[in-house]
Amino acid sequence: MPSTVIRPRPAVSSEALEHFQNLLRFETDCWDVHYAMTHDLQDFVLLDVRGEETAGKGFIQGAVILPHAKINEQTLQDYPDDTIFVVYCAGPHCNATEKAAIRLARLGRPVKKMIGGVTGWLDEGFELSTNA
Repeated sequence: MPSTVIRPRPAVSSEALEHFQNLLRFETDCWDVHYAMTHDLQDFVLLDVRGEETAGKGFIQGAVILPHAKINEQTLQDYPDDTIFVVYCAGPHCNATEKAAIRLARLGRPVKKMIGGVTGWLDEGFELSTNA
């Protein structure tokens, strides 16, 4: 009897390829964000979507603090419609990124999630800032 690891059977390679390629359309990781930001390749706006008090205790330098509940047409009015937003929150235990992504998508804005959030950022050895 096969283990629970391979039950159900893995997808065929063509399905797996499509799935994982599509997944990258929705998310990026801490390493890629850090690399882009430190090599003058930042073609996105990084949003810290946690509460302002929490984000103020430590956030990614260069991120815009915009709690997910405050994302609306007015708070985004200074950004061109084709601005790509990358959202992050505390980490895998937090769903503020999904809430933010839903709000952005409903407003017709391109969005990706930075998987790992603050937890992933710190796990990679990157630092947080408290200077707004």
